[in-house]
Amino acid sequence: MERATADALIVRMLKSADRVSDLLFIVGKPALIESDGRLIPFTTNANEEPLTAQFIDALAELIIDKEERLASDYVSTGACDCSYAIENVARFRVNIYRENNRRAIVMRILQAAPPTLAGLGLPPVFEQIVTEKNGIVLVTGATGSGKTTTLAALINELNQTHPIHIVTLEDPIEFLHPHKCAAISHRELGRDFQSFAQGLRAALRQAPKAILVGEIRDRETMEIAVTAAETGHVVFSTLHTINAGQTINRILGFFTRDEEEQMRYRLSETVRYIVSQRLVPRIPDGRLLISEVLGSSLRTRESIRYGESEGKTFHEIIDASTIYGWHSFDHCLLRALEANQVTEDTALLYCNDKGKMRRQMDLLKKRMGQPESDPLSELKLNVTESLKVTPERSAQSESTPEASQQVATSHRRVIQPRTPAATQ
Repeated sequence: MERATADALIVRMLKSADRVSDLLFIVGKPALIESDGRLIPFTTNANEEPLTAQFIDALAELIIDKEERLASDYVSTGACDCSYAIENVARFRVNIYRENNRRAIVMRILQAAPPTLAGLGLPPVFEQIVTEKNGIVLVTGATGSGKTTTLAALINELNQTHPIHIVTLEDPIEFLHPHKCAAISHRELGRDFQSFAQGLRAALRQAPKAILVGEIRDRETMEIAVTAAETGHVVFSTLHTINAGQTINRILGFFTRDEEEQMRYRLSETVRYIVSQRLVPRIPDGRLLISEVLGSSLRTRESIRYGESEGKTFHEIIDASTIYGWHSFDHCLLRALEANQVTEDTALLYCNDKGKMRRQMDLLKKRMGQPESDPLSELKLNVTESLKVTPERSAQSESTPEASQQVATSHRRVIQPRTPAATQ
């Protein structure tokens, strides 16, 4: 396949819809575009023919461009990560993977310029996060929830305001930050270092004050990240977890039970913030970022060191610390609901506590002068035909005592005593 042909196809796909985030190429389906979290078929001709294995193989070979590391990764692991760029159009993070013994491709679109905290609409507490001088800051969430974008905004803020050396370790490099107040060294897995653990270990000798690790995937990387935090560096990274409690448990899962107590102590002293993210449908279209932020306090450190308990859960700690800007998903959803950015159904679908959310929604409606929801409004009384009283039956029951007795006995079960069997 010629590069000009592939680039022309990709450009047409990007222009065919608004807010495109991913391009998918899978055998047996037409090319797919993900927009606002939904897949839209893109057809290259009027017949809407599905993609063939030969077409995807040719596109994959073009993207791999005879790079031995990528070919080796694909053969050994069934997938490989790389980048692809169309000059003056877009850059992509690409994953080529084996699907039913055939190739498939997913291309994630990367922004041309690093995002900003204000541009993403992140709460003011994120401006406090970048002031940390040491420790670990973790941004967590499901795949595609914007973790890398949030980290890029934090690094961009550091770049704008702090005269320090920042080292990024990524797979692949997603955002190229121009040198501003800080100096930034971008390093890519497979091209500049062979593993995150190796790159992180080497970074400690490169005089950084801040280190970005694209993802913590194993025990060795986690242990070196904690060591870096303990030696005066601030480490930013991501995990595929959905809240603070699951994040701590995932980290502890990297280590043996004998090491758990020591690791809990080290985490309690080094974890500065755990940010969890979700993308929810926005009114009238698009998606809205909602977040949960847990910071470091005496109660947080105790819960990490000894585990969560009644009255000392991370969720309860967040609820009691809103004065510091910490907030839960429910807080974000209520603010979005008040601003008419999400629907009530969306708020209930993505919240942590549905019962509490319903109560908060009723209080919000009361403040806004709207009618409260009535959980009994849709209940109906179902009266069976046998118990309905018609005018004729009512008149009959009043006319004779025998009729009244007949109606009464028709609704109760009469049990006759059993006659003892005759003895022989």
